[in-house]
Amino acid sequence: MASITDLLKATLDSNPNTRITAELKLSEYLTLPEAGLSLSSLVVAQDAEMPLRQSASIVLRKYVTERWSPFFQTFKGSAPPVETKNQIRQAVFHGLSDPERQIRTLCAHTLSSIASSDWPDEYPDLLSSLIGLLSSGSTDSVHGAMQVFTEFIKSDLTEDQILPVLRDLLPVLLSILGAPEVHSPLTRARTVSVFRQCVAALYMVKGQHPQAVKEAIASILPVWLEAFKVLLSTDPQADIANAQNWDALAVRIQIFKALDVIHTSFPRALTPYLNTYLSISLSHLQSLYSPFSQYYLSTNESAPRSSENEAIELPQLVCPIFDFVAAVTRGGKSKGWFENQNLLSLIVSTFNFLQMTTDDEETWANNPNDFVAQEEDQTQPYSVRVAGFDLLACLIDQTRAHTVAALQSSVHEIINASKQTREAGRSDWWKPLEAGLAAIGSQADAVQEYIEDEQDVGRAKPIDIELLLSDVVPSVLGLSEFPFLQGRGFVFASQYAELLPVQMAGQYIEAAIHVIETGDAGAPVKLSAVRAVHNFFQNGDASTLAPFAPRIAKDLGPFLLVTSEETLSLVLETLSVVVGVDKGSWISPDIADSLVLATLEVWTKNNKDPIFISNVDNILTALASSSANGIYQTVVKQALPNLCQAMSGASLNESWITSSAIELVSSLVTGASEGNLGEGFVAVLAPSLFKCLAEAEDRDVLQNGISCLTLIIRKDCGQLISWSDSGRSGIDCVLSVIAKSLENQDESGGLVIGDLIIHLLRRAGESVLPVLPQLLQAMVTRMTTAKTATFLQSLVIPFAFLINNQRDTVLDLLESMNVQGRSGLDILIQTWCENAETFQGFWPARISTMGLCQLFVSERPSLQNLKVKGDIIVKPETQNVIMTRSRAKLSPPEFTSIPFPVKALKLLLHDVQSGGESATISAGQGESFNEVDSDDGDEEWADEDKVNPNDEFEYLSELIGPKGMAFDNDDVLDEDDDEDLKQDPISTMDMQAHLLSFFQECAARNANNFSVVIDQMSAEEILVVRRVVGSQTQ
Repeated sequence: MASITDLLKATLDSNPNTRITAELKLSEYLTLPEAGLSLSSLVVAQDAEMPLRQSASIVLRKYVTERWSPFFQTFKGSAPPVETKNQIRQAVFHGLSDPERQIRTLCAHTLSSIASSDWPDEYPDLLSSLIGLLSSGSTDSVHGAMQVFTEFIKSDLTEDQILPVLRDLLPVLLSILGAPEVHSPLTRARTVSVFRQCVAALYMVKGQHPQAVKEAIASILPVWLEAFKVLLSTDPQADIANAQNWDALAVRIQIFKALDVIHTSFPRALTPYLNTYLSISLSHLQSLYSPFSQYYLSTNESAPRSSENEAIELPQLVCPIFDFVAAVTRGGKSKGWFENQNLLSLIVSTFNFLQMTTDDEETWANNPNDFVAQEEDQTQPYSVRVAGFDLLACLIDQTRAHTVAALQSSVHEIINASKQTREAGRSDWWKPLEAGLAAIGSQADAVQEYIEDEQDVGRAKPIDIELLLSDVVPSVLGLSEFPFLQGRGFVFASQYAELLPVQMAGQYIEAAIHVIETGDAGAPVKLSAVRAVHNFFQNGDASTLAPFAPRIAKDLGPFLLVTSEETLSLVLETLSVVVGVDKGSWISPDIADSLVLATLEVWTKNNKDPIFISNVDNILTALASSSANGIYQTVVKQALPNLCQAMSGASLNESWITSSAIELVSSLVTGASEGNLGEGFVAVLAPSLFKCLAEAEDRDVLQNGISCLTLIIRKDCGQLISWSDSGRSGIDCVLSVIAKSLENQDESGGLVIGDLIIHLLRRAGESVLPVLPQLLQAMVTRMTTAKTATFLQSLVIPFAFLINNQRDTVLDLLESMNVQGRSGLDILIQTWCENAETFQGFWPARISTMGLCQLFVSERPSLQNLKVKGDIIVKPETQNVIMTRSRAKLSPPEFTSIPFPVKALKLLLHDVQSGGESATISAGQGESFNEVDSDDGDEEWADEDKVNPNDEFEYLSELIGPKGMAFDNDDVLDEDDDEDLKQDPISTMDMQAHLLSFFQECAARNANNFSVVIDQMSAEEILVVRRVVGSQTQ
């Protein structure tokens, strides 16, 4: 041990040379077999110096992760023998009971690492030994063991181990929690933390052991919930009366976190206690506000640290309380509790804790990015304010009328109180008012919706927002000495812009612009003004906003060059909505020129950031879409050469530059009107674009390039057709891109290649005709190896389009095509039938349906004799059983083999049953839905009310409909379909009427031996066909 002691002392030496030399020698020493044992012996040597023991413990943990077992990713070899490991484990375990807290903690971390590798196979008695320590009565031993359990339950217990362990562990934990005179608050808090992890673990295994978990919960939870109730019944202020530390708060923090987990996992068990715990939560908030104000709102007085030198702050308790109450509110089981004075008291308390702390003031004043982030829904760091806003949202959602009335009462109380404290000379008078406006502003959408609903039925407005906008907010806009309140006024007004009269909205916008233009205004109020402009312009009236737009665009342009991160995002997002107002009719060439240069500079500096790229994309699209004369040409002239140069100049290792440059070129194309890309657009772009696509292997470059080509073909295909370079036409180059994509084994591009092929066929069919056979052959060949549904769709849908337009020509070609001994028709039909029900998009699904109709009525012998995959074969052992992935692997599904005409009618009949009003056509109207028994044990745990299965399916059909949309509303087309496809006759036709007519005509003339084909369908399908065929005469 002497040598290791000397080495460790040397690593603590103040001389850097001595320290570095010792660290190198120590690394060599750790390779020796005796290293671990020497270190563990030193860790528990109570006569050694404390710094030396701590150093030895830290090095021992490093030794474990690097030399103990290949289990660790950092393992470097030289694992100790089994006997040595046993001795080290014993020494470290002994350290859990050491009189020194730091040694116990360090040993707990080391033992947790060892346990992750060795337990249970090589260290089977670990759990029983730890539980023995907990039962020993020694406060030191309990403290050490609890720290191991905190990590252990979280990560190491398997499904089968959890239940037996908890039976032994939880009673011991409860006895420790209930002995405050013996164990420290932090140790007792750890018992609750471990209990919470146990509850989460039980929830994870309830599917595998439903009855055992149900029994465990019934016996365990009531005891703990009663204990929690007793512990929380005391005033929390008693826990912070000790100025030395706030350790006792840790117990309450963990209890509220545990309650939240119980409510999420086993809500029924908590239901009888909900009202009690809601009242306890409210009393805690009321009691804690005074010390919260003292330590966090009014002074810079710091809260004391814990006895283990960890931060225990009041927000750490307030946040779990808010979270728990919000969860209970969402659950809807305690509505009665909220329907009296409790709700108003809860909202008053919530408003109190939403006030800006002194730390908030300092941070947000000095860091504009942090200030912007806390206002963004997507980037808000978790805090008391965020948790409070979430609670208010839950309250409005569940008890709208009562909550809005309480908001009205609370904010007027705040206004009056703020006026009095300001007159009394309090410097923080503005904080409650800012918090109140922030709170009501955070719920603007829900509040405005409620106001509209009440007015629609002739009732009075439930909250007078207009009074705030006319009498309160204007008075704070000039308070430059209180910038956060001043800024909040701007943001609040913009959140309720819909309620503002036109003249008043203009006055608010004018005031916001004035702040932006004022040189001495601070960052918080300027950024608040920018956010207000964003909100006003996002949903405002174009005629009101357009006069302000040129001035704002000029003001914000320079901000692009001096801001970064969240602040830059806010400026970009604001510019994006400003530029799009009134279709950009107000944009001048000078404004367009300066904005293009500034946005491209932003892109150059941030071309790896997808959020910035998206914002720049939106701005360029809005600029290029401007209805003002000559602006599109100005934007293209300034942007296109720069983007092409970036494409050409980027190396293959800088694919993100190429990818994003192509994406921005697409934004220019998107802004162009059809047939008007502008003279020379393709001539400037094509050389760079096709060179990049020929050389690139990067997925994003290829996908963005294909999407860009698709847009160009849609907008100005003639220009692409007429362009050529070194004897190769633009169409030749496009076909080369398609060929490369078909050869590529990476199918992540999915639908984009299919879109390109479809639009190429629709827009440039004559130009493609000479090479169409080779293109179709390549597509059919690729079908034999394609794996993903989206890629297969890209290969099949172009055939559906061609068959719908030139059926016999395409079928002749497919019949003559030979791919690996199979006809092209066989490959296409098999692929089509297996994937037809997964096709995404409105137009693709419809063109597939139309193509199947054409194939059926073609009556080709080659199709009549073709066998395809039919219905799944239900085996006795899998009947009424939910098939998980693991079960499907053990018993893969089998399918019948049926003639293609039968399959085609099955698919078309499915569309009839799913489509619009005829979704009511079914084989057995009024028949009950056969429920499938689940084997996951969830029946006993479902906390929701029972739902009529027919109602549930009706609701689902309204939400999603077949192919991802409700067919009873043909005006609502899939977002994935572009404008060309939305205006295509296939998209606008009455598909339901077409299908009904198709079935009726086939039946009338017995097309393709219709009656015989129908006889091969299921009894239910035959009934549906009869109803469809007979529906005309009904």
